[in-house]
Amino acid sequence: MSVPIAILGGVDSEIPPSLREVAYFQAGVVTRQQALHAGLSGSAIRWKLKRGHWQPIYLGVYATFTGPISRQAQLWAAVLYAGEGAQLSHETAAELNGLTDRRSPLIHVTIPASRRVRRPKGVKIHISAHIDGGARFPRGVIPHTLAEETIVDLVNEAETLDDVIGWVTSAFGRRLTAEGPLRRTLSARGKLRWRGQLGEVVTAAAGGAHSLLEFRYDRDVERAHGLPSARRQVPFTKPDGGRGFRDRCYAQYGLVVELDGKQAHPEDQRGRDRRRDNDAAAGGGSTLRYDWDEVTRHACATAAQVAESLRRRGWRGTFKPCSPRCLVAVGSTRRSA
Repeated sequence: MSVPIAILGGVDSEIPPSLREVAYFQAGVVTRQQALHAGLSGSAIRWKLKRGHWQPIYLGVYATFTGPISRQAQLWAAVLYAGEGAQLSHETAAELNGLTDRRSPLIHVTIPASRRVRRPKGVKIHISAHIDGGARFPRGVIPHTLAEETIVDLVNEAETLDDVIGWVTSAFGRRLTAEGPLRRTLSARGKLRWRGQLGEVVTAAAGGAHSLLEFRYDRDVERAHGLPSARRQVPFTKPDGGRGFRDRCYAQYGLVVELDGKQAHPEDQRGRDRRRDNDAAAGGGSTLRYDWDEVTRHACATAAQVAESLRRRGWRGTFKPCSPRCLVAVGSTRRSA
């Protein structure tokens, strides 16, 4: 295969064609062993490094070009340095899988349990008996753990239950997994943190809780206070013909609840959210909107407001206090008696 140098963006042209092809599919990065296998001598490699034609990234891993090293090149360098069977994992795999929009400051790499690798600066090495050391990836695709394994790795590293909920609900919200494959992957792990809570979290995420905020609303506002179950992620047609989704819809009572976590609804979407509320009102319903603070710190007051809105629209259920300390709920229940 002949790889045009212009496409390679400055990759050294004075290297064997087979090595240029390898570099092309690895964002311009090669290992010492790959270079030797392609026919370069050790002295030729040293000369290229000394003259600045190549750049060392990690021990035995080089960028075959001058100038800045891209994110892709850095990721390739880390997994190539880690050697046979290595895959990008945890937060770095979450980045590649689309599970997060944030870039991890450390590059996470998992290697098979049979091997050991000295950790270079900026890289965190994980060791796992579960990684498929013989996995094969298409040319040009950086070896990385796939969605379900990535979720399980992140769950095992999570410090709080909210972190666990966030990873699982995000995966379902971004349509990166389904209930069956995720449960099978969870079952395959002998040691798993948060195992006791994961059943509820996966069930909720598969049922339409597509963010940590939505999970907390369903659990702490709705179920904890005896409110009726809203329909989740209800599709609707926008005035322009596009398709949207309402977070929670009490269709029988003409009430919509939208949940605005800043991560899910950044500031530049506020106008669009208001238009969505107006569309709901125009369709004969009305919308209540709650943010993180109202759902987590003031869940009882939020539940009381939702209950009052539902009651005015015909709900005849019983609003129950979530605990003996639920003073708002107790007061609301007494007023309705």
